[in-house]
Amino acid sequence: MKYKIGMYGGKFMPFHKGHKYCVDVACLECEKVYVILFYGGSDEMEILKNNASNYLSVETRKEKVRQLTANYPNAIPIFIDVTNCRLENGKEDWDAETPLVREVVGNRLDAVYSSEESYGEYFARAYPEAIHRLVDVKRKHYPISGTMIRNMERKEEREKWMV
Repeated sequence: MKYKIGMYGGKFMPFHKGHKYCVDVACLECEKVYVILFYGGSDEMEILKNNASNYLSVETRKEKVRQLTANYPNAIPIFIDVTNCRLENGKEDWDAETPLVREVVGNRLDAVYSSEESYGEYFARAYPEAIHRLVDVKRKHYPISGTMIRNMERKEEREKWMV
């Protein structure tokens, strides 16, 4: 194992095969991985206004995270309500979320996982002790995103990408 403690988080709207791939990599590289579902954020509320499907509900997403992490002896599911972590303009305030994460993971992370290079500046500020471990940035293993799935009209098409 390369790292002692890792973290991978998101809204998981929905939890898809690309997310699972990132968890796979993190669990192979870390002794312990916190898989964190952030819910109640402004982005989530905006998405739910336009698409209130059951597969996007908080409870469904929590259950998907529980089911997935049960397959890994080193994965720990965590659920963090970020409803009150907003800027004055109503947008999500990731810096306000950081103390909520620290309550769970403590002050020692070795790696923070994502597929988004743009998260690097925030991660460097919030988790300076950890490397930002980028996984499948170009989406070669699973060319999908939550936005793409939510825009699919046919249930069968969506389900082939979801976990």
